[in-house]
Amino acid sequence: MAERKRLGDILKDAGLVSEEQIKETLNVKKSDQKLGDALLERGLITEQQLIEVLEFQLGFPHVSLYRYPVDTSLLSIVSKDFATRNMVMPLKKEENQLTLAMNDPMDYYTIDDLQIATGFQISPVIATKDEIIQAINKYYNLKESEEAAPEVDESDQAPAIKLMNQILQTGVQLKASDIHIDAQETKVLIRYRVDGLLRTERTVTKSMQSSLIARVKIMANLNITETRLPQDGRIKANINSVPVDLRISTLPTVYGEKVVIRILDLGSVLNRLSELGFNKVNYQRYMKMIEQPSGMVLITGPTGSGKSSTLYASLNHLNTDDQNIITIEDPVEYQIEGINQVQVNKQTGLTFTHGLRSVLRQDPDIVMVGEIRDSETAEIAVRASLTGHLVFSTLHTNGAVATIPRLIDMDIEPYLVVSSLSGIVAQRLVRKICRDCKRKVEPTAMEREQFEKRGLSINEIYSGKGCGNCQYTGYRGRLAIQEVLVMDDEIRKMMMNNSSISEIRNYVWRNGMIFLIDDGLLKVKKGLTTIEEVMRVALDD
Repeated sequence: MAERKRLGDILKDAGLVSEEQIKETLNVKKSDQKLGDALLERGLITEQQLIEVLEFQLGFPHVSLYRYPVDTSLLSIVSKDFATRNMVMPLKKEENQLTLAMNDPMDYYTIDDLQIATGFQISPVIATKDEIIQAINKYYNLKESEEAAPEVDESDQAPAIKLMNQILQTGVQLKASDIHIDAQETKVLIRYRVDGLLRTERTVTKSMQSSLIARVKIMANLNITETRLPQDGRIKANINSVPVDLRISTLPTVYGEKVVIRILDLGSVLNRLSELGFNKVNYQRYMKMIEQPSGMVLITGPTGSGKSSTLYASLNHLNTDDQNIITIEDPVEYQIEGINQVQVNKQTGLTFTHGLRSVLRQDPDIVMVGEIRDSETAEIAVRASLTGHLVFSTLHTNGAVATIPRLIDMDIEPYLVVSSLSGIVAQRLVRKICRDCKRKVEPTAMEREQFEKRGLSINEIYSGKGCGNCQYTGYRGRLAIQEVLVMDDEIRKMMMNNSSISEIRNYVWRNGMIFLIDDGLLKVKKGLTTIEEVMRVALDD
């Protein structure tokens, strides 16, 4: 066993953090939080750096659990509860020695506890937190489903309840945005959308299908007997002590109902505007735009491009005692204290148009309309912004400049559009390079050409090699790329004179507007994402 040194001293000796940073972190961390976790949370070190230090300084071997052959007979020696609580995973046993994957191999209390409880000598190896969580989910859950499987009886809800809880826990741990329960002919696939891409995580026997779907419906207060019509519902839950809001949608298919569960993580949405990845110039332009007392600000982009997050962050920034903020949404995604949120309801006739008219009688300062779907809503929103209200809304268009003709196509008088618009933000989400396996690479001739085309030069770019933390994809997490169009008198004049899109585009380009693709390439240059990602989302520009 290595001598019992303190992690702070080891990291300091390795030159990764200073004494001040350690002291400051110790002051702000939660009482039950470990120093390593607190330093990771504050972004002072990466998980990979932590592992390397423990590996080289203390000689703990590092294992990748992603492909490790785990001896499943050990699952009965170390309980799932103990493994989850202490972030450990038993791997193999040789004579009197139990090899234990640990997130913190210097957690001597856990080692002592386990030695006393099992009578084995514990030999710790290091693995990342995510890999341990996924291994616990995979092996313990599999063990539980196998134990539950033989006596599956359609009326017995217990295995379905257990399985559903596991599916949701895995979703939250993988930071998935959606969970798909796909009924196939002979099995049921459980798929997760992580960082925008779907992947199959496990399959479930066909015999579990109806009880599993019934379980989801019970949780969401849906009609269990109705299997031929689509249904929608929502669940508020605490999963792994994370408060989440789940949106449930069912759809009848030939092999039974397909269920999609949208996970809204209530903790992560209310970002500050400064955390949304705006580059400096765009950030200043956007702040100036939303801090005006009136006018219309539009956020555009396809579904899943983070429009809601930007809107909520903007409202949160403006949410002060002296402002009456009212939103009308379909659906209300996140509830924010201090803001009056109205849910559209077609059955009762509360449409966007109807709701917006009523909202304007409530003496609002700021109004947010979830989406402009028709010319009537657009017209009221435009008129509201002209009568001294600040109006936020979203539209599905490709770029910022392309939004202008879209509004005029909605049969709104061009002079109204021109005078009401303060600015437009177009945004997309790209995957971030995984911090733990990021490395420098030489740009190819084609990549250099992409940069040169936009007047940028490049000597080195980064890519993710792929590691256990990012499921060997090379990417982990997402960030936004944006373009911000600020309306000025010249653009207004061009619009009134029916100038073409390309003329307006040339004008804003000459005046220093940063287009989506440019913002993307600047973020590639900074080592945050890759050219492939930027091209994937910004090429239609």
